[in-house]
Amino acid sequence: MTSSNKPSAQSAQTLAKSILGGGADLGLFEGGPTGRGVYATLRDQIVRLDLPPGTPLLRAELAETHGVSLTPLRDALQQLAKEGLVKIYPQSRTLVTPIDMSAIREAQFMRIALETEVVRRLAAEIAPEALTRLRSIVALQSSISDQPGDVPTFQELDEVFHQTLFVAAGHVQSQRIMRSHAGHLERLRRLHLDDIDEAGRILNNKDVIGGHSRILDGIEAGDAPAAMEALRQHLQRTVDRMTEKRAAFPEYFTPEKP
Repeated sequence: MTSSNKPSAQSAQTLAKSILGGGADLGLFEGGPTGRGVYATLRDQIVRLDLPPGTPLLRAELAETHGVSLTPLRDALQQLAKEGLVKIYPQSRTLVTPIDMSAIREAQFMRIALETEVVRRLAAEIAPEALTRLRSIVALQSSISDQPGDVPTFQELDEVFHQTLFVAAGHVQSQRIMRSHAGHLERLRRLHLDDIDEAGRILNNKDVIGGHSRILDGIEAGDAPAAMEALRQHLQRTVDRMTEKRAAFPEYFTPEKP
């Protein structure tokens, strides 16, 4: 594949929608479509650290920027507050929250519990077309793995891969619940990617692809223990870096408790 034919972030999002039936955003937002769009944009900016911890979110400015009224904006901010990504001070201000280590541990516990059960079930039975979709996602990741500057596309495909596992197992709602608790974990992962050089990103990409491939190999072989262990090792990579990243970026994290 030539560089001009490399997939873009938009193509990754298109793939996500085709796989997930138009529902690539699997959050628990309950407001209208306008508020959902604002929520999705703000959440993406927060987890990608475009809006780093401590950033004030001024409602009048956000309403003007997104071309919406205050009602859908309020709905979006309330959902972000439920996910622990912003703190709303009534009659005062709204701030992007610090990365919370305890929230990361809880999200990791939930994710491992849910996703290992998903791969266990898929190892027992998976539709051939679902396995084909999963393999195609890994192949697409491989095709851009040597493009360290295209972090958003690779991350988008990573998320699509894990979403597709849940879709294949028929547990979309479980993935939505898990995602609503994963914002701090997603920020930690992005902080790591922003903190390494191009060679490190290429190595990271290859590690991710290897992890995904081993998970699928276990599923395809009907070897549930192998698939589950591959998943655990794959998911543990981000949390293992937590102490290191907190030491390097203390201003991004909640203060240590005495």
